[in-house]
Amino acid sequence: MSFGMQVSFLVVATGEFILGILGNGFIGLVNCIAWVKNGKVSSADFILIGLSMARMTQLWVILLDSFVMGLFPHLYTVGKLAKVVTLLWTLTNHLATWFATCLSIFYFLKIANFSQFFFIWLKWRVNRVVLVFFTGSFFLLPVNFLMQDAVSEWMNVYRVPERNMTLHLDVNNIFYFKNLLLLSLTYIIPFLLSLISLLLLFLSLVRHTKNLQLSLTARDSSTEAHRRAMKMVTSFLLLFIIYVISNLVACWIFIKIQKYQVMMLLMVISTMFPSGHSFILILGNSKLRQHASRLLWHLKFSERNKTFSYIDTI
Repeated sequence: MSFGMQVSFLVVATGEFILGILGNGFIGLVNCIAWVKNGKVSSADFILIGLSMARMTQLWVILLDSFVMGLFPHLYTVGKLAKVVTLLWTLTNHLATWFATCLSIFYFLKIANFSQFFFIWLKWRVNRVVLVFFTGSFFLLPVNFLMQDAVSEWMNVYRVPERNMTLHLDVNNIFYFKNLLLLSLTYIIPFLLSLISLLLLFLSLVRHTKNLQLSLTARDSSTEAHRRAMKMVTSFLLLFIIYVISNLVACWIFIKIQKYQVMMLLMVISTMFPSGHSFILILGNSKLRQHASRLLWHLKFSERNKTFSYIDTI
């Protein structure tokens, strides 16, 4: 692998890391300050705090993995470091995925309107429902660990420079593919829960719009809340699909063609999800959006004052 490719990979990985830390750090900081100031925190803000912390930890793990892969790939031949990184990545990825899934469920139960008794019962107990889903996700964590560890055992064989790769490293591709499929199944439950939340939100919006048309009422706040929630859940689902598919496809291509560069591409794509989704959350949340606008205005105003002060000295 050329030196220029190593530098480019590390620059991109570091840039994505900085953006992700800034976005997720901003979300966590704003909600933590509000928590301390008000003495209490809403369920949505608490989920956002947990999501931001999990993703910041995940970004640190990805950055560590990127630098080891870019500068010291021979360390992965031992296997111990790879197992530690895999353990940390699996835990933080699990927490981040389920925090985001619980946020989708929370938006659905809080905003959607249905007259069915079971839905009303869930709506009144939204905090408990979300807590049950999040707690229940930990029963899937051991399965996630086992599947990820099985896949990483195969990946450790290839986490070495290309010059050390030889054809005598015969990998059972069928067995690897089965493990990869089993690993992908761990994403099915959070994906389906978020998808169901989106579809039911859409159904609720359609029914609400029809009621407004019958009553000759203009668009109200509930309609806007439906649309904002649907945008948030849709963005999460799209990024989540790209994230999972890119991981699975990149791993499979890496095994088939045995190219070290593909593993680097996997790392870059993996970081786009926890980094990019934070800015979508900021834009979709009115409180976070207002604080971000104030911060940008303050930075712009401070920079303008510094410019004027410099001109005055001239």
